[in-house]
Amino acid sequence: MHRAAFVLAAFLSLAASLAPAQSLSPPPAQSKDGEKPKDKAMETYLSGVTQRGRALYAYDQAAWRGTDAFFALNPDTKGLSRYVARKTAAGWVVSFGKWNDTHDHFLVAYEATQVGATAKYEAKKLDPPVEAKDEVTDMERALELATSNFQGQKRPYNTAILPAPGGNLYVYIYPGQVKEGIWPIGGDTRFTISADGKKILEKHAMHNTIQDMEYKAENTPVAGVHSHIMTNVPEDTDVLYVLTRRPSIPEYIAVGTDKGFVVSRDGKIEAVTPCEGDASGLPCNLTQGAPTKDEQKPQH
Repeated sequence: MHRAAFVLAAFLSLAASLAPAQSLSPPPAQSKDGEKPKDKAMETYLSGVTQRGRALYAYDQAAWRGTDAFFALNPDTKGLSRYVARKTAAGWVVSFGKWNDTHDHFLVAYEATQVGATAKYEAKKLDPPVEAKDEVTDMERALELATSNFQGQKRPYNTAILPAPGGNLYVYIYPGQVKEGIWPIGGDTRFTISADGKKILEKHAMHNTIQDMEYKAENTPVAGVHSHIMTNVPEDTDVLYVLTRRPSIPEYIAVGTDKGFVVSRDGKIEAVTPCEGDASGLPCNLTQGAPTKDEQKPQH
């Protein structure tokens, strides 16, 4: 969704108290002896992508509502650099702050807190600002490192932080929505960063170009389609895209002439076989007639 919060350095950082995510290495397309990987290995991998994609969506929702509550205070945003969100036992807390003069501690100036299990958030000013916990400071440092090593377009970007194996951090940078009803996908990167936020361990470009897609309900679209040219498996942000987009429809991902995937409306991913001789990337049961303009297949 479109958020006015982009005036704060255009970046959203989200951190949650989740169990560390599993390894992201996808199953190989083919084993050394020429056999395809076992279905169970791919199923496990796809389940992990779904889990992280759903987590990204939860963060986005928390950030949207938390920033709305923050701006309702008519806050003084001068000097505020980044903001982080975390899920506590009592619900989500979105913190807005800045670094201290020596740049070794993050100071929280405002907080927006989820009210119970509802979609309501209440914001307050902390005067004087309160020093954040070491965990939040490390996440903020990781966010700063990732954004300084990311080259994007001149448009708003969101960010999110997830726990990674070994106590490390995943930092995601992906395009933000700039217009209601237009849903961006692509041009995103996932960084793996050390637990202290000081070292990049891996930089993984998930998609190449950004596609701003519009799906009008009156056209009764049945699915969206795009193809991957950088990887041969779905990415975490593919799930985020499906869960965020309206109307809620599945997304088919073509990764070759004989292989593809579908992300269901709930984020679950399954392998599909594209219809032979059809260039849309859709399975045969969805190619019985001319595709609508919403069934285009951008490549990234």
